[in-house]
Amino acid sequence: MPAAPLTLLDGAMGTELGARGLRLDPPRWSAHALIDAPDVISAVHAAYAEAGATVHTANTFRTTATAWGPGWQRAAAAAIALARASVPAGHRVAASLAPVADCYSPEASPVEADILHAALAEALAEAGPDLLLCETFPHLGEAQAAVRAARATGLPVWLSLTPGPGAPLLSPAEVERGAAAALDAGVAAVLVNCCPPDTTHRYVEALARAARPHPAAAIGAFANAGPIGGPWGWGAAGGPSAYADQAARWVEAGATLIGGCCGTSPATIRALRARLGPLSP
Repeated sequence: MPAAPLTLLDGAMGTELGARGLRLDPPRWSAHALIDAPDVISAVHAAYAEAGATVHTANTFRTTATAWGPGWQRAAAAAIALARASVPAGHRVAASLAPVADCYSPEASPVEADILHAALAEALAEAGPDLLLCETFPHLGEAQAAVRAARATGLPVWLSLTPGPGAPLLSPAEVERGAAAALDAGVAAVLVNCCPPDTTHRYVEALARAARPHPAAAIGAFANAGPIGGPWGWGAAGGPSAYADQAARWVEAGATLIGGCCGTSPATIRALRARLGPLSP
């Protein structure tokens, strides 16, 4: 176990909204709920806080100009305000910056990524989150564009790369290279997400190698979960306790930021709290 206390992140927003009966159709994905059911978003945030999470990602994953359309800035600000109002004082709210196109299609990364991420990062920062989370990036070049835009706001920045649900998109060596570049650019933490829990430790080991020249940086992971064969269940049979067992391997590899991605729920975060520790307040 690492000497530093662990910080519990929250779990999935999109798939948890789907589990509660809300629509998740593209391109807005989980952002539909900002109009359809903001009270359910609030309930999800509160449930993760009750389960033990102290860092909460606002539902800004698809409040972008390309996915939302006109008024996207108001939608992003509303998502951040909703997260802030739903969790205890002192908990941190992260605003999510996602790939412009698709998280599993690095070939779709646009040439104008710098411009698009700059506009989004500025709008998110104005809404008052505690940090910017550039998450689920399969394209190293676009990841660096998002990092540059986020760093320009002056807020703390985390970057999370994804090898994809079956881990075909980025190798551990590529994650190490992308994480190293982001750490050199000044991010406070590098993570891996949206990947199979039983292979995540290899990527956390890669993050640890990248972080060696940056002793103040944190590393972490939030993987997928659910029944094998389900829409979000890539090799996570056994439920929350089995997920927590896998997460213990990430901690042994040096991770101090632990949470959940697609298919995880408040029950997952409760299992992490019971399995891991000590936890930071």
